[in-house]
Amino acid sequence: MNAEEPIVFAVDDDPSMREALSRLFRSIGTRAQVFASAQDFLKFARPDAPACLVLDVRLPGLSGLDLQRELAAADCTLPIIFITGHGDIPMSVEAMKAGAVEFLTKPFRDQALLDAIHKAIQQDVANRKRRGQIAEQRARYDLLTKREREVLGLVVTGLLNKEIAGKLGTTEFTIKIQRRRVMQKMAVGSLAELVRTAEKLDIPSPKD
Repeated sequence: MNAEEPIVFAVDDDPSMREALSRLFRSIGTRAQVFASAQDFLKFARPDAPACLVLDVRLPGLSGLDLQRELAAADCTLPIIFITGHGDIPMSVEAMKAGAVEFLTKPFRDQALLDAIHKAIQQDVANRKRRGQIAEQRARYDLLTKREREVLGLVVTGLLNKEIAGKLGTTEFTIKIQRRRVMQKMAVGSLAELVRTAEKLDIPSPKD
């Protein structure tokens, strides 16, 4: 089985619901793993693949909303689809504000869940791609020398080469060379692209 094949996780304390979800996922050939509690899910070593979490709101021990908060605190961006037989508007609003993809009330149509899963998986694919790009950009930034980082920080503020040279106590010609090296090392083709990269990496503005 391909490690990159998407996987659906489901947490529900109702054995019949877990079996129903397992049958549904198997019927469409989707790789899945079901759990009876949030604690069991947290203990599981999740594979490095696109995924989403189908999560019951009311669970013994750690509730679904508690698990959502715990995953957020751990900087886990796994998309969540809530399912519940006891939902209310405040609960659904809290879940959606915290980033849930969907909030379904039991009984729900199989297709409604499958549509939500498709949306969540696509969201995770996009998130994983973005994280990969940022990691690559961070690795490139880490290869810059201290001076090149200073030049980058000043370039993205919109300063001219002459102004940067004055701030760093060097010549405009030297800044032109260092600026070119920064662009090459960061693999960007324009100032606008360099600015976007700096924003993604949250590079702090240089101090005056």
